[in-house]
Amino acid sequence: MAQFSSPMASREFLWDVFQRVDKDRSGYISADELQVALSNGTWTPFNPETVRLMIGMFDKQAMGKISFEDFGSLWKYVTDWQNCFRSFDRDNSGNIDCGELKMALTAFGYRLSDGIVQLLVRKYDRLGRGTIFFDDFIQCCIVLQEERLRQAQHLQEEGNAANNRARYGEWRQRTNEVYSAKGGSSGLVI
Repeated sequence: MAQFSSPMASREFLWDVFQRVDKDRSGYISADELQVALSNGTWTPFNPETVRLMIGMFDKQAMGKISFEDFGSLWKYVTDWQNCFRSFDRDNSGNIDCGELKMALTAFGYRLSDGIVQLLVRKYDRLGRGTIFFDDFIQCCIVLQEERLRQAQHLQEEGNAANNRARYGEWRQRTNEVYSAKGGSSGLVI
């Protein structure tokens, strides 16, 4: 997503925004406060599940809310996603249809069939119009990335297990060779 990267906003700008969003003046932004502050371009509340996912990604203290330090990273993250979304919203409709989503996911390295892309649009289309809004686009991409990471981790674990089995097999063969070279009198069969 580097091609959609935007410069980090100034600390002063971020502090001003943070203070306006932190309605209870706790020094932290809750999911509810963030949901109200974010705009998905439709004048409807930001998807609460997307907000929860983003809070979880940037909440370094694991408190269910974000500090000012976390907020700067989250602001940049949302801004970068907004740039990405706009670049694939070819008709400037404020939403992404199946064709636009497929272009985006292909650009991200996914090779998905039209049927899978249509399934994703149905899953993340809250209004049943065959399109997804900005906040749902973020959620879709986060979930796909989490699944990709889960699969990569699973493959790595399988590879490690296979590698361990191979090492054990090599160890067993060498051990048997050593016993055989010594006349094999130990009676140990491995």
